[in-house]
Amino acid sequence: MKAMNNAWKYANRYGYPDGNLVGELAKHHGVKTENILLGAGSGEILDVVGTTFLLGGKKVLGVEPTYSSVYQHATSIKTTAIRLPLNKDYSQNVPAMIKAANDRAGEIGLVYLCNPNNPTGMIIPKDEVKQLVDGIPKDMPILVDEAYHHFVDDPRYGTSVPYVLEGRPVIIARTFSKIAALAGMRLGYAVASKEYIDRMRPYSMQSINALVKWGGVTSLKDTASQAEVKKKVIDLRKKTTSDLAAYGYQSLPSETNFFMVEIGREIQPVIQEFAAKKVAVGRPFPPMTKHMRVSIGTA
Repeated sequence: MKAMNNAWKYANRYGYPDGNLVGELAKHHGVKTENILLGAGSGEILDVVGTTFLLGGKKVLGVEPTYSSVYQHATSIKTTAIRLPLNKDYSQNVPAMIKAANDRAGEIGLVYLCNPNNPTGMIIPKDEVKQLVDGIPKDMPILVDEAYHHFVDDPRYGTSVPYVLEGRPVIIARTFSKIAALAGMRLGYAVASKEYIDRMRPYSMQSINALVKWGGVTSLKDTASQAEVKKKVIDLRKKTTSDLAAYGYQSLPSETNFFMVEIGREIQPVIQEFAAKKVAVGRPFPPMTKHMRVSIGTA
């Protein structure tokens, strides 16, 4: 807040000092500034990537359920998604994705991975991500949505940023909305090859304001607060899922700031019952209509 308030003095300027946010992000990830593209939240990044690689009727390949923004954007530009079901344990079916990517390569413009996945909260282990990167056509772009990356504690997980450093066709989407608690400020970014960033930039608004940029720089450097938030979230997630298990309600193994609990009946009537008690419950996530997505937070 202090950093953003101090930036008010730049409100009357174009080309204002911005704390070198792009440079700080590049340094953070070990890439060059040419490998970073800012967006108004990672939501804009997802739309920009979709427009860049799906125009002309190309399809996006992914699983269902997942974060559906990319699929919705595909519909808005008059194309569609190839949606594969999750495994029985609700993990993402990487072998099926590899097969579909090769069998239908001519139709596909983009592969989408949300890792950890939203709404399940479950990770794709790094060895399975590698199988996917190595197993699909070598020039097929992969968008890896790492919005919840900072909450992961499972050693089997790994960020996909190293694939960008290797020159692989991977685009990483990150956000300041989760661990940094700047959702209302709308700040996200992509990490990708210069070639991909150059292709994506014309579809970007490139309109992040001064206050947000200074807030982003300060948040990026505030690793102590991030560690504190992560610990609180994990501790509360473990306690809540353990308490629910004691009542007979099993939760999926989440690595995010939310989890899904199986409630044993259709969620829609439960949403209405909670609403009558002035408790807001999120929407259903078909076909997981007997699960409830629960966010972790403090009063």
